[in-house]
Amino acid sequence: MADPPLGIDRIQGLLPHRYPMLMLDRVIEIGPESITAEKLVTVNEPFFEGHFPGRPIMPGVLIIEAMAQAGGLMIIHERPELRGRGVAIVGIEKARFRRPVVPGDVLRIDATMSRTRGDLVWIRAFARVRGTTAAEAELMAAFVDWEQPA
Repeated sequence: MADPPLGIDRIQGLLPHRYPMLMLDRVIEIGPESITAEKLVTVNEPFFEGHFPGRPIMPGVLIIEAMAQAGGLMIIHERPELRGRGVAIVGIEKARFRRPVVPGDVLRIDATMSRTRGDLVWIRAFARVRGTTAAEAELMAAFVDWEQPA
């Protein structure tokens, strides 16, 4: 099996997120205005302790976060001149959750850039498990300059 285009080390070099908020494990494919990434969902995830004991389900907000991180990587790949700036989600529309995501699932995220305007980028994202849509959303991202802590 060939190495993925972006493994965890390269992802960490591009995104500021770290455990427990880094939601991607590898990028399968990245190209012009599209990305396919994966999150390996394990029972050891810290959120499963409280959501829900006895029947663990990945919180929808974290599925959206995984889609947003994939979108951020896609944007950074597409517009490398913007590396070093932060990417923040400033809008979520048409979010739908279709099936629960549970330990043992591989969450496959497909995202495309639907349009851009200045520092704003619109992303259409799908999260699937074994080919079945678990969640989908339209995200709006903005590039921001993070203030340095005092």
